[in-house]
Amino acid sequence: MLAFWKGGYAGTSLDDIAAATGMNRPSLRAAFGDKRALYLTALRSYWDAKFVAMGEALGTGSLEEALLRAYDAALSVYFSGDDGPLGCFVLGTALTEALDDAEVRDIIDAGFRKLDASFEARFRLAQDLGELAPAADTNTLAVLACGTMQTLAIRARAGMQEGDLRNIARKAARTICAQAL
Repeated sequence: MLAFWKGGYAGTSLDDIAAATGMNRPSLRAAFGDKRALYLTALRSYWDAKFVAMGEALGTGSLEEALLRAYDAALSVYFSGDDGPLGCFVLGTALTEALDDAEVRDIIDAGFRKLDASFEARFRLAQDLGELAPAADTNTLAVLACGTMQTLAIRARAGMQEGDLRNIARKAARTICAQAL
C-alpha cells in the first residue's frame, strides 16, 4: 500500500512493489494477480482500516469529542509517512484512477457513502442524547464532517503543518456542533 500511496497507481511499478514487499514479481503475481489487482486490494484495505478507526473514534463521548477523535485519527494516518505527510490514500491515488476505471470509482463511492453514514449515525445519536436539535439535518452535517476530513487530507499532503490542521479540526468540530443546535 505504501508504494502506491507514495507514487500513485501509474507511478508505481511492479518492481517498486516487489522492493517494498520483499517478494519477487512472479511471487507477487501468483499471490495477488496483476498490478491492478494489487492496487484494488490496497484500496479496499485502506477503506477497511478507515472504517474501523471511524467506528472507534465516533463511538463514545460527546459529539465534539467524537469528531475530534475522528479527525485526530485521520491526521495521525495522514502524517504517518517517513518521508513527509501522506494525506489520504483514496484522495491521493484513487481519484485519478476513477476517471477511467469504473471499479475504482465504485469503491470510492461506496467508501464515501459508508463514511458519510458513520458520521450521520453519530449525529443521530447526538440527537437522541439531546446534543443536537431534533430538526438538525444529520445528512448535511455528515457531508460537512466528511468534507472537513478530506480538507485535512489535502492540506496535509500539500505540506500544511500538523498543528495548524489540528486547529482547523477543532474549529470545524466546534462549528458543526454549534450550528446544529
